[in-house]
Amino acid sequence: MIDCRDVYLREYILDDLEKFHSLTWQPEIHEYLPGWNVSKEQREDWFINYEIPENKQFLNAVLEGGDIGELRLRLGILLKGTGDFIGWCCTGIKDELPTPNREIMFAISKDHRGKGYTTQAAQGLIKYLFENTNVEVLNAIALLRNVPSNRVIQKCGFIFQNTKEIDNERYNNYMLRKSEWEIIA
Repeated sequence: MIDCRDVYLREYILDDLEKFHSLTWQPEIHEYLPGWNVSKEQREDWFINYEIPENKQFLNAVLEGGDIGELRLRLGILLKGTGDFIGWCCTGIKDELPTPNREIMFAISKDHRGKGYTTQAAQGLIKYLFENTNVEVLNAIALLRNVPSNRVIQKCGFIFQNTKEIDNERYNNYMLRKSEWEIIA
């Protein structure tokens, strides 16, 4: 678990499936994350066979020295006090970016936007990665029209690099080096 002031991050568990699935179907989420709103059966398959097992591999790699390679880590954002699953914050390789191409990405329920929770979660994941893994550079991308995500990325200290077209959509591409993060952290 990663403590992030008002929220905390933890690896997915099977009990998260229903809430996660319903969040991916919120128009405010799938507008900016196309392809995430799959059938419940597909989501369950991914959860059981890929996402939860790979989280365990990632965390074992951290325990064994921090060389995470191309493993992904997918964490739920949970509200302190209630434990409600309100979003997610993840890291993985983004093939469409030049190396080093490890990115962080996030999404939060429409009911919890504008409260700083996403920024807290992203900052918590960044800190975890830079302090516990061999990651030296992180990327973040956001659709040009996704003003809230661009704002979160900027608040976390990422530096704008360029715009990039991925799947016929224009994204702002940002980067944060561990050496830069250590100065602002």
